[in-house]
Amino acid sequence: MYLRAVHAETSTKALFEFIKANPLGIITTAIPSTTHHFIQSSHVPWVLDAYTDDPEAPVKGRLRGHMARQNPQVKAMIEACTNSGTTKLEQDVMILFNGAHHHYVTPKFYTETKPDTGKVVPTWNYAAAQVYGKATIYFDSSAPETSEYLSQQIHDLSQLCETSVMGYTGKEGKPGPWGVSDAPERYIDIMKKNIIGIEVSIESIGGKFKMSQEMGQGDREGIIQGFNNLGSEVGTHIAELVKERGGMKDAEKGKQ
Repeated sequence: MYLRAVHAETSTKALFEFIKANPLGIITTAIPSTTHHFIQSSHVPWVLDAYTDDPEAPVKGRLRGHMARQNPQVKAMIEACTNSGTTKLEQDVMILFNGAHHHYVTPKFYTETKPDTGKVVPTWNYAAAQVYGKATIYFDSSAPETSEYLSQQIHDLSQLCETSVMGYTGKEGKPGPWGVSDAPERYIDIMKKNIIGIEVSIESIGGKFKMSQEMGQGDREGIIQGFNNLGSEVGTHIAELVKERGGMKDAEKGKQ
């Protein structure tokens, strides 16, 4: 990921919070194979277990997920593990998390630079985090550790999504969350045989909030007004992020 200093988020803790708020990540692998594509990607919802926000720590946490056994990317993973006689992939994996809101930025929003010089071009505002690490694959459906991993994973993921995403906390008049135990045990056992578990140790993490921080205050104010004028949820959210990130940039500059 290209991390221009003005856009880069250097706090591992902040990036962990971003991942928790946007748990659907795109995992990319590059696995040599005679039967499958070398580079493959899949959308996977993840559970994050954060260990430390120390940027010097070799392992900062882990991401836990599961994937359909019939997924060609999974077949390439299983093939690689079987050939090497291990459950760990030799190659690094990369997982990309995108913010829920992103938007095209028209030069018409630049109320300072555009009328003064005309030297402006369109761009796109977005937020993303990128993780690199080593993956352990739980694919042997007859192994107790695979069953245990998948049971814990689907329980934790459903709890995360039911409470954090849906807001089903069972408190303040809200409905309670759906639980894995609500489904027949035999049915869950059958479903577990059709998925594999994947656990990624986080060895490197980076991210960015590209929210017009590079622009001057006048242009940023024009961008905020322009997005607010769109009258959409996305526009309002982007306007808030542009204001927040611009304020952080100005505060940092004031310390220098």
